[in-house]
Amino acid sequence: MPHDSLSSMDKKQSARPMKAGLPAWTYRNADLLDLEYQEIILKSWQIACHVNDLPGPRSYFTFELMRDSILILRDDEGELRGFKNVCRHRASRLLDGQGECARRLICPYHGWTYKLNGELAAVPAEGTFPGLDKSAHGLMPVELEVFHGFIFVRVAGEGPSVAEQWGEIGEQLAAYDIPSMVRLDESWETTWDVNWKVAIDNNLENYHIPIGHPGYHRMLENDLGGFGNEYGVSGSVSRLKEKQGNNWSWSERAYQSLALKALGDRPKDLARRWTFYAMLPNLGVDVYPDCLDFFQILPLGAKKAKIRTMVYGHPDKSREMRLLRYLNGRINGQVAREDFELCHRVQQGLETHGYELGPLSSYETGVREFHDLVRASVPAATLAEEPLPGELPRINAEMKAEEPA
Repeated sequence: MPHDSLSSMDKKQSARPMKAGLPAWTYRNADLLDLEYQEIILKSWQIACHVNDLPGPRSYFTFELMRDSILILRDDEGELRGFKNVCRHRASRLLDGQGECARRLICPYHGWTYKLNGELAAVPAEGTFPGLDKSAHGLMPVELEVFHGFIFVRVAGEGPSVAEQWGEIGEQLAAYDIPSMVRLDESWETTWDVNWKVAIDNNLENYHIPIGHPGYHRMLENDLGGFGNEYGVSGSVSRLKEKQGNNWSWSERAYQSLALKALGDRPKDLARRWTFYAMLPNLGVDVYPDCLDFFQILPLGAKKAKIRTMVYGHPDKSREMRLLRYLNGRINGQVAREDFELCHRVQQGLETHGYELGPLSSYETGVREFHDLVRASVPAATLAEEPLPGELPRINAEMKAEEPA
């Protein structure tokens, strides 16, 4: 997952004092993970899917976080709505996966029935609930925003919109007409035995590309510094090299040869450009000449994370495009395997007694800013020593109370 740090000015970066990363204990502590989930994941914008994953009225899509399930649907008029996917009676999940629902959502447990705007419509044996105010028991809404065709949700908290966070960087996406894309078959999901922050750290810097991703290093002119903004949105631009090296793999050679031919109707720069974006805390968006993907790193446990990847492209069944996307999948499949290996090596190393993370390079500014976000959201993450089991929530609450208003 080769994304950059946030700075575009290496001289300015190098003038900053070197700063170490988070303490090693923060990558294995279950109490800390609970606080991170509450203070970071639930309060941040999370990408769920694409508008074309809900093609018409009454279509729905469920998006799973660590403990929360989010239901996104289109009502009878086609308007997008987001709710917590839970019945207000006894907490049963309402829908699973994605598909098309009926004109009413009926809880599979006791039959409480909701309109597609979230209002509670009917309750079986309503007379057994004296004084029931149905208007106070509708589905719980979540904040929803569509940005360049992607559907984002925010469960808790407040702050800038997705568009505000991306700012001018988001304008770069307009050239790709993302809203008209559809999901491709290459989408996938997997589980890694690492703390979610290990995978995030890996995604936020390109410092490891020359050693960790030799295929990318052979094939692309990679920007190791990148660019970014104050809201934690960053990116970098890599370009296909003009000449092939003797050690290029078949997939690399074939992709480079085919790209300009298959994409001849596009500006040459776009046909060569691979742009990698990241949005704190846990989102990556990779834009290739032939398709794009988003991937999301979600915590499942103190040392377990879900990597959720969805791939989109413009409808094109030509032989050249199908081959180009196949080659892309081979190349990036290898990169994913390399990242899997690298991240698991890091998780193993973090278990070493007495280990402390070293200083961060100016190429790792994205890692630094992510760690600063964790420290600001959960002050207890600044502790050098791991608290005793069960003590972290109390200590964190005390540290938050001591912060200036």
